[in-house]
Amino acid sequence: MTDQNGARLLRGLHVPGDPVVLPNVWDAASARVLAEAGYPAVATASAAVSATLGYGDGHGMPVDEAFAAIRRVAAAVDVPVTADVERGYGLPPALVAERLAEAGAVGCNLEDSDPATGRLVDLAEQVDFLAAVRAADPDLVVNARVDVFVRGAGNPDEEAFDDAVRRGRAYLEAGADCVYPITMPAGRLAAFVREVGGPVNHLHVPGSPTPAEAAALGVARVSFGPGLQRLLMARLGELVADLRAGRGPYAG
Repeated sequence: MTDQNGARLLRGLHVPGDPVVLPNVWDAASARVLAEAGYPAVATASAAVSATLGYGDGHGMPVDEAFAAIRRVAAAVDVPVTADVERGYGLPPALVAERLAEAGAVGCNLEDSDPATGRLVDLAEQVDFLAAVRAADPDLVVNARVDVFVRGAGNPDEEAFDDAVRRGRAYLEAGADCVYPITMPAGRLAAFVREVGGPVNHLHVPGSPTPAEAAALGVARVSFGPGLQRLLMARLGELVADLRAGRGPYAG
């Protein structure tokens, strides 16, 4: 089962208005950087982990490799680890919870869209899925992703917002600890926090509210997805281009 002390610590960091900031990692080395910098917890990003291992996001990683990556991250740090496991890689809910605990994670992200089709999962089906994960491990910290804005292309803004609120409330009632309306328009974030009535995870991307601004809107968690890994890879591209041009990689 999940380490209760680690789960309690992670859950307690989700404070509306004073959010836990989790720059997402992709391997043991990046996890150590965050832990050594004083971050109280570490979160993986599936897209960054997949890219690092040579797979596509959206259940592109073989399930054993996905959980092996989580295990390496958890073994590398002494702080709680929460893992992005997409929609569970096709595993039944109880096995998702079991394998997370075996890997040393005390929390997880779970999506409400089907990676194979890109379509939103029926609300009732996702509620049952989250409730089954919760029943399998009462201590696991569940961050329930709401994919209405990333998957529901074509929905009018107001309809999408109402659906996101409906899903967020239902997921909290099913046992989720936090809800994650990924790519929600910045102008709707404060209203979502008010309407959903529970801890909310904000994804910080270019142009979106900063962690400090999101805190003022009442969010309880700020994450970055694969953003930092992509920034570093872009910088690596610049460095190797300099090398190819005969320049050195070190400034000064």
